[in-house]
Amino acid sequence: MEEKKKFRLGLLPKVIIAIGMGVLSSLFFPEWAARVMATFSSLFSNFLGFIIPLLILGLVAPGIAEMGKGAGRLLLITVILAYVSTLMAGYFSYFTCEAAYPFILEKDPDFALAALNEASGIKPFFTIDMPPAFGVMTSLILAFVLGLGAAYTKSQTMIKVLGEFRDIINLIIKYVIIPVLPLFIFCIFLILSMDGQVGPVLRLFIKVIIVIFAMHIVWLLFQFIIAGGIARKNPFRCLWNMLPAYMTALGTQSSAATIPVTLAQTRKNGVDNGVSSFTVPLCATIHLAGSTLKIVACAFAIMYMMGLPTGVGLYTGFIFMLGITMVAAPGVPGGAIMAALAVLESILGFDSTLQALMIALYITMDSFGTACNVTGDGAISLIVDKIYSNLNKRKKAE
Repeated sequence: MEEKKKFRLGLLPKVIIAIGMGVLSSLFFPEWAARVMATFSSLFSNFLGFIIPLLILGLVAPGIAEMGKGAGRLLLITVILAYVSTLMAGYFSYFTCEAAYPFILEKDPDFALAALNEASGIKPFFTIDMPPAFGVMTSLILAFVLGLGAAYTKSQTMIKVLGEFRDIINLIIKYVIIPVLPLFIFCIFLILSMDGQVGPVLRLFIKVIIVIFAMHIVWLLFQFIIAGGIARKNPFRCLWNMLPAYMTALGTQSSAATIPVTLAQTRKNGVDNGVSSFTVPLCATIHLAGSTLKIVACAFAIMYMMGLPTGVGLYTGFIFMLGITMVAAPGVPGGAIMAALAVLESILGFDSTLQALMIALYITMDSFGTACNVTGDGAISLIVDKIYSNLNKRKKAE
């Protein structure tokens, strides 16, 4: 007699249920219970902050090492693709906003002061600091040095050590991060809903949000049509396979925290394990096309409504510098806008009031930009995988 297969709910349904339950629970949750959830959210968020640099090192370094001497070339190609994608997203956002905003927004010089709103805040009972051993950029550079060094010296000992370290990271992903993610997402949406952080800004900027969401969809379709054409795969099927990563990012609001899911779905699209092991964690840090698109759209909306100049020359410098700044943005909730504040001030002239407004607007929609980022990482991986496959065929032919 055959044993019946146990029914297992997939990650995507779990994430959707977690989001819905978080919003609904905010209607009746007592404050003390919400603070318990906030405490858990704080602890898990701090744990993610600690593990993310190790996760990037543990996945990127062995991925590069196992690919051999061709890894350096693929690394450069991945960085170039990510930067070009980010620049194109910025310009796409600028020209779309320039065409659409005059029809849907009204100029109001006092807009910024009227829109600012402070939420009361659901505070955790306690927090435990878990400082990472090193920063994200240090982790990336260390991964490049160790991975490329092992690839070029062909050190089997180093390759084995990196491989075993990756096994440890994969165990943490499989048995700690993935199972806890739905509960973490539930906590985030519960707190946001009870805190009143979403509603006030959302009501004021609903038209801008619709435009940005529409741009994200168009941009993802564009990315996957290009990637699917290069990789000779069905772009719509590949985009559909990335949906769990999109939904997970909606909840975590973090590209880095979504790496395990992005990695699994990228491999489901047929991307080589070695390629995906370094493209996905790398792109989670340097490929922030969705965030760039959103920052440009939000900045343009604020400047347009206040009657400030929005010329293409001004925004060209802003987009190019923003693309570079995004590389240094930590893959945590709100990391992109925090990294962008200096560019907003130095190029667009945003003072503290406008910066606060940008943060409020950005954080309200943070999850959508993050979801666009991680889903687009799948498109970058498809292109790099095709290039890697062609390089291998050329080597065999020689």
